[in-house]
Amino acid sequence: MNSFNMRYHEVLNEYLLNVRDKVQISFELFPPKNEISCENLLQLVDKLKLFNPIFFSVTCGAFLGKKDNTYNISKKVYQRTGIETVPHLTCINLKREELINVAHKYWENGFRHILALRGDVEDFNSKPNMYAVDLVKLLKSVANFNISVAAYPEIHPESFDAHSDLINLKKKIDVGANRAITQFFFNIDCFLRFRDLCVHNGITIDIIPGIFPIVNFRQLCNFVKTSNVTIPRWIFNMFDGLDDNIEMREILGASITMDIVKVLYKEGIRNFHFYTMNKFKIVASACHILGMASNVL
Repeated sequence: MNSFNMRYHEVLNEYLLNVRDKVQISFELFPPKNEISCENLLQLVDKLKLFNPIFFSVTCGAFLGKKDNTYNISKKVYQRTGIETVPHLTCINLKREELINVAHKYWENGFRHILALRGDVEDFNSKPNMYAVDLVKLLKSVANFNISVAAYPEIHPESFDAHSDLINLKKKIDVGANRAITQFFFNIDCFLRFRDLCVHNGITIDIIPGIFPIVNFRQLCNFVKTSNVTIPRWIFNMFDGLDDNIEMREILGASITMDIVKVLYKEGIRNFHFYTMNKFKIVASACHILGMASNVL
């Protein structure tokens, strides 16, 4: 490492000296596949809660054939931790009446915060009957939910361009969204440009960066096939030849995640949403450098 890079990392580390109590974090979980996985998830939650997250979110999932699995897991996580738990709700495969019933169920059972999403379509050429903006309006018509929505620093794959993508985000905010959580990214400049564009277009709600710790690089490559997320060439080079070296992959994944967090903190970001993939080590490493509950590790 040359002297410039050494000094750059020293500067980043200096920014982190007084981070404690200045950062907010949240964790995304996904529903387990079976009862054993469910117990593993709850044990993971026991560890993650020691980092004092402001909330857990639970993705939509159809595992075990349970239509309401997101609700059940969200309830278990909240009962286990006492920490606000945010169920994801998609509208792509549900009728309006069904969505209203789901919204009432969440509200009546104490859920006040929903992450409202359209959901993935199988065929980009087909026109969905509802979009996220419609879901936000529907939720607000049922009760005064606290609503998070998705944002895309590298543009949603179905958007015509960055401007139309921002207009769509603005529409969701205008009908009641309270914050946006971004799709994960590895090009930090893309996120920072997106944040600036949001401000320029009158979007003043919190834009929370979604952080994806790389645990399984091949899995990541599959994830990005249906998105506009760019994996920089240097990341491909770092993981080249490491398919069977789990320990080295974890070390590299932790290093990349921590560098992203450091740079974002230097750029004024104080709120981070971690896509945990139901894993602990790398997420814990990133939280540790942010000064969150250092006694956990």
